[in-house]
Amino acid sequence: MGRGVKGTDVATPAETRAQILAAGKTALLDVGYAGLSTRRIAEAAGVPLSQIHYHFGSRQNLMLAVLEEENTVLLERQSRLYAAEMPLWIQWDQACDFLEEDLTSGYVRVLQEMTAAGWSDGAVADAVRADLAGWFALLAGTASKVAQRVGGLGPFTADEVGVLIATWFLGIETMILLGFDEASLPCRSALRKVGHLLRALEESHAGEEFHAG
Repeated sequence: MGRGVKGTDVATPAETRAQILAAGKTALLDVGYAGLSTRRIAEAAGVPLSQIHYHFGSRQNLMLAVLEEENTVLLERQSRLYAAEMPLWIQWDQACDFLEEDLTSGYVRVLQEMTAAGWSDGAVADAVRADLAGWFALLAGTASKVAQRVGGLGPFTADEVGVLIATWFLGIETMILLGFDEASLPCRSALRKVGHLLRALEESHAGEEFHAG
């Protein structure tokens, strides 16, 4: 099995696995999960069909591996963002920028396709829930730190705030993938304006602390 660079080089198992993952993602973006076949992925990857089964066992396992690998990288990216010392409203604005990146990269489509597959397949649902759990935990932890800084979250717990924020993004991703534009459903501007509200709240709280001091 050649790498395609020199023609005589033999790909390592790790390189073959990476080829298959990349081809699987590309194929899913082309035809969707329902129309996906291991044969199509093998042809796109330039590998024998047996390599799909050797590395992943099935189409389902392959696409869950695509989701898990991308999800891990993006969750680490988001964790670095919320760990940085900067105003929350700036972090929110950056998270909105990340959403645009993730729509462009195809991650959002992969996540939504596998979420839909999980509605009728318990094993897929378990895997997708495990990936999403990291996001809920990260957002809940961030909300907890904000609560300590501003003196609480009103009637909400940190976990509840994490749920609300995560599902705002997930719901807006769904609407964007369905083809709603800003003229018919202003998803992006609504999400951005939450950052405006956070800025006003943070600046108000900073002013109160200044006068109290």
